[in-house]
Amino acid sequence: MDQIVECIPNFSEGRDTRKIELIASTIAAVPDVCVLDRTMDYDHNRAVITFAGAPHAVVEAAVRAAATAVELIDLNQHDGQHLRMGALDVLPFVPIRGVSMEECVQLARQAGQRIAEELNIPVYLYEKAATRPDRVDLANVRRGEFEGLREVIESDPDRRPDFGSRMIHPTAGAMAVGARAPLIAYNINLGTSDLSVAKKIAKAVRGSSGGLQFVKAWGIDLQSRRCTQVSMNLTNYEATPLFRAFELVEREAQRYGVNVISSEVVGLVPQAALHACTDYFLRLDNFSDDLVLERRLQRAFAERSRAPLSPDDHQAATRLSALTAGAGAFADADADAEPETYTMDGASVTAYVGSLAAALGELVCSLTIRQKKDPKKKDVEEEARNVLEQLRQWGEELRLAVQEQDEGRERFLDAVNLPRGSEAEQLARTIAIEDATKNAVAAPLRVAQAAESVLELLSELSEIGTPSAFTDLTIAAQLAMTAMRGAAYSVLSSLLNIRDEEFNRERREEVAELMTRGQELAVNIEALFFRLYPR
Repeated sequence: MDQIVECIPNFSEGRDTRKIELIASTIAAVPDVCVLDRTMDYDHNRAVITFAGAPHAVVEAAVRAAATAVELIDLNQHDGQHLRMGALDVLPFVPIRGVSMEECVQLARQAGQRIAEELNIPVYLYEKAATRPDRVDLANVRRGEFEGLREVIESDPDRRPDFGSRMIHPTAGAMAVGARAPLIAYNINLGTSDLSVAKKIAKAVRGSSGGLQFVKAWGIDLQSRRCTQVSMNLTNYEATPLFRAFELVEREAQRYGVNVISSEVVGLVPQAALHACTDYFLRLDNFSDDLVLERRLQRAFAERSRAPLSPDDHQAATRLSALTAGAGAFADADADAEPETYTMDGASVTAYVGSLAAALGELVCSLTIRQKKDPKKKDVEEEARNVLEQLRQWGEELRLAVQEQDEGRERFLDAVNLPRGSEAEQLARTIAIEDATKNAVAAPLRVAQAAESVLELLSELSEIGTPSAFTDLTIAAQLAMTAMRGAAYSVLSSLLNIRDEEFNRERREEVAELMTRGQELAVNIEALFFRLYPR
């Protein structure tokens, strides 16, 4: 992909996982877009979803995410520590590759105009996309939050939105849409419940009150953790690095006899920002990105994958082909091949994990056949070949399940987007959503069934497989069990949105039976492993 834009919408919901998962699924369903991360915070009552993709696709995903947030989030019921004026509160576009800041400004304005027109939400442009100097700073845009803006949006000329009518949405509020450079959301937790101390430290740290340039900070009470927090946004991490913000907060905290107990990054962080901390605190000489083990391994394996395999290296070739069969979808997605086919979310990853279990089982079969080519063990070889063929079939079934789950999400989103003006339209929409949700349950249920079948075959293989490959066999069993659990979670969470009690009861019973059998098989295989390799 030659052009990549990152988008980091902030949602005013940090306690209901189901809602955020549904929004993330809405984003992931857009072709040429990949969801990279999602973070929720109970005390802030806020979630951040990070996604990236082609410019036109990112705009489409942002509009769809806003539409879903309007459906799910009611600011009248919102109670949290973080400032907010909208259900989808802040929507920034960030240039990553092959895209200029000015192009991101245009994308932000396109998205803002569509959201205002299609969803009837007033939109304010901020940061680089701002049309007025006083709206560059997000704090000015969000002044008064949802409740305060509701009172003045019609009467105060300074609060006229850039897009949309001068009337706040009754449940979704208003939205800030902008374009900016990469930002790090960084929080430092203090060993005190005294909120006044956190606020004093935040004032000393933030740039607007004489602290660190490019740092915005405020003090927050984390009631669920019984402590307070200095919550910061670092808008230029190269000019003001993470370690500088941490040091100043720690030094200010010492003035009040308070310890720093932990810190956290919300969302994703550039590798360079962490390298700067490593270089500073450890005082490393000649430190560079090339000294990072994972980076060196990544490059080494990339070079190896491009090199031709020796015809005589039969075992390595078998292992490579078996694992490639299960991981090929990930490799293809990384290479930007047919991105509309590979939507990376929890349900998709679950199916891929199941296919990896099948692929690893194929490896064990291949090693068993290779090491037991003996006329006296003809039956073992034939049995291993039979298991190998079935594992290939189930692996293919699991890979196909990814596409089925994508289609199920599309059908659900189509139902959500149906008209809902009249009572008849609302009823038709409700029925369509129920039917689409039932249909969406079928794909993860098949994943659970396929993963259980893989476990059955791995159990057969445990009785005949070569001992030298039993580690791989045990890992394959654990992967298959993980796939079963993930599929079960997907099924059970979907059932919460279905009113048909009989349908729900039957699916829950089916999932329970599969999980019980799968757990029994996985435990038995693991027990055999520990007989070979005692703890």
